[in-house]
Amino acid sequence: MHQPVDWMEWGAEAFAKAQREDKPILLDIGAVWCHWCHVMDRESYENPETARLINEHFIAVKVDRDERPDVDTRYQAAVSSISGQGGWPLTAFLTPEGKPYFGGTYFPPDDRHGRPGLRRVLMTMAEAFVKRRHEVDESAGSVMLAIEHNESFMGRSGNPGPELVAKLVDGVLKQFDARTGGFGSQPKFPHSGAIDLLLDASSRVSIGAGAAVVGDTAKRAAQVTLEKMAKGGIYDHLAGGFHRYSVDDQWVVPHFEKMAYDNSELLKNYVHAYQTLVEPEMARVAQEIVQWMDECLSDRELGGFYASQDADYSLEDDGDYFTWTRDEAAAVLAPEELAIAGAYYDVGEIGDMHHNPAKNVLHVRTTLQGVARSNGVTLETAKELLASAKTKLYAARRKRPTPYVDKTIYVGWNGMCISAYLEAARVLEMPAARAFALKSLDRVLASAWDVKQGMAHVVAYGEDGGDVKRVAGILDDYVFLGHAALDAWEVTGEIRYYHTAEAIAASTLARFYDTVGCGFVDTEIPASGEVRLGALTTRRKPLQDSPTPAGNPVAAALLMRLEALNGRADYLVKAQETMECFAGVVEHFGLYAASYGLALQRMVQRAVQVCVIGDDADARRLEAVALARYAVNKSVVRLRRDQLGELPPALAETLPQLPTMKGSFAVLCNGKGCQPPVKTVDELMEAMNHLL
Repeated sequence: MHQPVDWMEWGAEAFAKAQREDKPILLDIGAVWCHWCHVMDRESYENPETARLINEHFIAVKVDRDERPDVDTRYQAAVSSISGQGGWPLTAFLTPEGKPYFGGTYFPPDDRHGRPGLRRVLMTMAEAFVKRRHEVDESAGSVMLAIEHNESFMGRSGNPGPELVAKLVDGVLKQFDARTGGFGSQPKFPHSGAIDLLLDASSRVSIGAGAAVVGDTAKRAAQVTLEKMAKGGIYDHLAGGFHRYSVDDQWVVPHFEKMAYDNSELLKNYVHAYQTLVEPEMARVAQEIVQWMDECLSDRELGGFYASQDADYSLEDDGDYFTWTRDEAAAVLAPEELAIAGAYYDVGEIGDMHHNPAKNVLHVRTTLQGVARSNGVTLETAKELLASAKTKLYAARRKRPTPYVDKTIYVGWNGMCISAYLEAARVLEMPAARAFALKSLDRVLASAWDVKQGMAHVVAYGEDGGDVKRVAGILDDYVFLGHAALDAWEVTGEIRYYHTAEAIAASTLARFYDTVGCGFVDTEIPASGEVRLGALTTRRKPLQDSPTPAGNPVAAALLMRLEALNGRADYLVKAQETMECFAGVVEHFGLYAASYGLALQRMVQRAVQVCVIGDDADARRLEAVALARYAVNKSVVRLRRDQLGELPPALAETLPQLPTMKGSFAVLCNGKGCQPPVKTVDELMEAMNHLL
């Protein structure tokens, strides 16, 4: 707002002005949390001379990639086809119709480090538009074809089955780094979907048509990855929560921004790992993620989860809020605390950051037992000193200038966070997390969901006075919130949440399902006569996790979950068609096809609902047993006796017919019927082993 560039929002007004004045469009796509976006803002867009060139020769359009992921994904594909790389800031030059003819990412103000300066690029692109218009239009047409090709990942295969699940699991295992955890080399991203795919595989005796035994291998890969990440600098050891990714292969130095969607999916990973491995460390990390999200990333008064926390508080800062010199730690801690915490978190005179080698990223390279032994203290004393050191370091850190929190509340990411909180609340017995998740779901539904109008993308903007203009929801908003509503029904037994999930699914099919081809497009199918702006004319069917789970497998999973409860064959058919739509190409996407693998596992395995009826200590014990061992095709439904009169159709046919039983009990159902009720933990375990 304060820049001298005459920025316009993405919309019909900007495009009409470009066509009226016959000027190219300069499109800048960035993000609140993007460090290099802020650098380019200061270096170039706040420079009066650069702004003069832009205002004279271009119509300038600025887009927030979190607010308009539909715009971002298409122009990322365009710039990748032009320059071979994408990312943020994304800088693209478009014809007045919005077709890209040149682009890149960060441009310095002047020629530097082998990169052309923005001012030279501006003049070259303006001159090309005026003097070589035919070449510009020809190039733009080619790029649009490239977008169409890049975003059409269709390769139909008639019968995707367990052998394809096995190939996807094997593809993940082949990229596993046994030495430091994770997948591939630097930079390292968490790949949460791949971790869940391995955890699911680890709970099965065999996987795939060839019955390959991969359980132990998959379990080890998931466990090592989660343990190494939790010890690394990618994890915030003082506040909890994970940074976006690690620039090195040992998880030490992260990009320090913290995203809602990364932490929601990693929270699920650690909860699922605790279900399967029963390792206290997995529960601890999950609880600390919730603690950080409670403190920094949520609207405690109204409900809802914020979008992100920035990496830096200024352009001169490079993770300084999160890092420590040895002297900074010594100024806060008593000598005996520094001896323990300094050794445990590897805080030395020489640190980890390139811009300031004295700065240390807290990470764990040793055991607390070893630190205690080398300092001549008991393990219990070392634990006490480490705990007090963490408290003091965090209190001192909170006095530093704090990186900005983007308090925008996005529907899709809230759906992911709500689902994660509900899972954590059940498995780890965190009633406050359950209550906040339901509060958040109710707020999002009240603000963003309307059966006739559909879903909005934004619930609220964080800035004071930031009115919520309606941005149409994309596929992700519908399917993630649909899953959250189903999760809420499973936790509470309140039928209104089930009905909401059904309504959202029906709307998703009406607005996004390709009835001519197959699968789901990411934006609503245009109404008759509707004209889309720029690259939004291209159709996109999301298959890759990037990094959030891809819309098509998540949509298919939602339909499968509902079909198991309502018996609607058309839902299952559309889910299967969606999976078949990509089955011929999906194994080539490796780690980025994990959500597809999870949805396919849900399809080839029978859906199993474990219904726990009762509201006493026995019911809680049965629920705890039902939740043990993560499996993607298993859901645990908690019901009170007075809720048995309002059930989804498939359960309504069976559960109310149960004989009158005293006390709490559990019933296992698989969509085709329910087994006889069981009352003891041992009986439930035996029944689950038989069905799963």
